[in-house]
Amino acid sequence: MSAVPGAGTVLSVVIPMFNEESALPALVARLRPVLDGIGAGYGGAGYEVVAVDDGSSDRTAALLEDFRIGWPELRVVRLRRNSGHQAALTAGLHRAVGDYVVSIDADLQDPPEKIPEMLELARSGDLDIVYGVRTDRSADTGFKRRTAGVYYWLMRRLVGDRMPSQAGDFRLLSRQAVDALKELPDQQQVYRLLVPWLGFPSGQVSYEREERVAGETKYPLSRMIRLGVDSVTGFSAAPLRVATWLGVLSFFVCLLLIVFTLGAFAAGHVVPGWSSLFIGILFLGAVQLICLGLLGEYVGRIYTAVQRRPTFFVGYDSADAPRSVRAATVDETRD
Repeated sequence: MSAVPGAGTVLSVVIPMFNEESALPALVARLRPVLDGIGAGYGGAGYEVVAVDDGSSDRTAALLEDFRIGWPELRVVRLRRNSGHQAALTAGLHRAVGDYVVSIDADLQDPPEKIPEMLELARSGDLDIVYGVRTDRSADTGFKRRTAGVYYWLMRRLVGDRMPSQAGDFRLLSRQAVDALKELPDQQQVYRLLVPWLGFPSGQVSYEREERVAGETKYPLSRMIRLGVDSVTGFSAAPLRVATWLGVLSFFVCLLLIVFTLGAFAAGHVVPGWSSLFIGILFLGAVQLICLGLLGEYVGRIYTAVQRRPTFFVGYDSADAPRSVRAATVDETRD
């Protein structure tokens, strides 16, 4: 049985994880005192930590079960396969039961010590969303800082100034905001854009981004590019309009080539120049391929939406499983 949202649980902390065995001890050592302090500060209010194991191939699942023995507020959700960071985050948000839900990564680049400040700001200001905004990204590489700057500039052009610059997936959501997100039909959810799009009252807390505590980044260049493509195609038809303008541009270029050809003929240059023909063919071919690629991205998203396949499957939830299943799961993860 699933818990009733808000029934004694003030705060849920959702943590997507993929192969984070090296970072888990440090995460627990920093996160638990913060959350225990929140519970004491709110008269013993309950909290839960929803750790979503996104099909890890290392000992992440086994370590989580070990930590659960001494930390009853820790809840383990395991996906049947690796479904991606946003899908794991979706699974955690859908299963969290707190009045407020904080999402944070396991690498400790976003400090858990900011969670009490976020909760206090949400309560005192009657806010539904509190963003964690990075004021210092010196821990990141120069390439990542520059590409992130371009990404946030482009996304703000798409969804407007409601999206704070340099706000990632470290945020607090009220129960009303979480329920609104759960009702959205999007197959490929990008919460950095979906959350501002809701238009709920929001605030922000600032922090300095730290270095990853252990392990390797789960967002290499290929996944960053995929995130950018999903963000643009999921929230704007602008690329299709770009294809239209490319078609218009190619039309005028063709007109110029026609004028050039007629002029050459009138001047007595009867031998056609191969370079202008070659350039024209290359240009038109490139424009056509770009337009087909853009159309393919949107058709692919329509195809995915029509299929209505879930983006993740939950194989195990420690809050639902009986004791016998929990014991068997611990044994499996240790083998």
